[in-house]
Amino acid sequence: MTVHRMIWNQTAYFGAGAIGVIPDEVASRGFTKAFVVTDQVLVDTGVAARVTDLLEGAGLPFTMFTDVRPNPPVENVLAGLAAFREFGADVLISIGGGSPQDTCKAIGIIAANPEFSDVVSLEGAASTRNPSVPIVAIPTTAGTASETTINYVITDTANRRKFVCVDPHDIPVLAIVDPEMMATAPRSLKVATGLDALTHAIEGFVTPGAFELSDMFHLTAIRMIAGSLPAAADGDAEAMDRMAMAQYIAGMGYSNVGLGLVHGMAHPLGAFFGAPHGVANGILLPTVLEYNAPFTGEKYRDIAAAFGVEGAATRPIEEVRAEAVATIRDLAVSLGNPTRISEVGATEADVEPLARAAFEDVCTGGNPRTPTVEEIAQLYRSLL
Repeated sequence: MTVHRMIWNQTAYFGAGAIGVIPDEVASRGFTKAFVVTDQVLVDTGVAARVTDLLEGAGLPFTMFTDVRPNPPVENVLAGLAAFREFGADVLISIGGGSPQDTCKAIGIIAANPEFSDVVSLEGAASTRNPSVPIVAIPTTAGTASETTINYVITDTANRRKFVCVDPHDIPVLAIVDPEMMATAPRSLKVATGLDALTHAIEGFVTPGAFELSDMFHLTAIRMIAGSLPAAADGDAEAMDRMAMAQYIAGMGYSNVGLGLVHGMAHPLGAFFGAPHGVANGILLPTVLEYNAPFTGEKYRDIAAAFGVEGAATRPIEEVRAEAVATIRDLAVSLGNPTRISEVGATEADVEPLARAAFEDVCTGGNPRTPTVEEIAQLYRSLL
């Protein structure tokens, strides 16, 4: 009998205005000093101030680390860690999309486990002994679900690669998923992060590690995203609320069962060219879905049904698989996401090193079809 493990937040709040719980939650947990991790864009647009104003009102001393870069590199983590140690806080508060969330997790883990201060030794399932400094995670995009996962991703710029860290000790103690914190994101970011959430849900659904409980989360997320992403990208408040919930639900699943080749191939595009992670996923998802299709049993029926494909339950599986792939490709195109890796800077000369990096990525091991380096290269090449 297979044993499955599921890990989620201790506490999470959802809905418009949910950040209003921060003062009471901070007080009830006895926190006395906060280190806020965010990025300069969120400071400049006033999004971060919606949280820091609450901290000021609660009389909680804090400082801000705002030098978070996209696809955060090791150096970014080390700078944040030094600032955290100098300030001496007892709680971390992350405000942002995947980059601030991942940076915050790395800071919290290393602060509690200083033997991993080189950062790169955290790759994979690191044997940390101590839970992270407590993290309050407040996402500003409907995509990564980092606020409920045990994963984070850091870029090793010296070796042009992104590495995934998988550690139950990094999960935030409190997640606050407030769609109003996501409302001012530009359309392109809503599209990219929405496609990231869809990729999480689909890859988590078809990975060999999936089981009944994770399927429940992933199918719900796929249905919600299929029905909400286009309107959410255009700023519809109700659709944004559903996307905020859907991406969290997807995170509850994939964090516990793994992902696949889309993520394995997307990470090198981020490391080599700085491609936004959701954009890379959106480019790759339809092509990898097509590659995986013969190795997914009947699961594409459920994916197709979630997107409203007629006859998904009864038509021949080969037809249903093809239509599911076509529907998702059409969605990415209609949303305006790039469709070629050349659009993020890749050339023929990059294909082989990209393929080797993707083959070695920890996410690739969760793919339902086991690829060779040559097959991955061909998939990249088909998208030039």
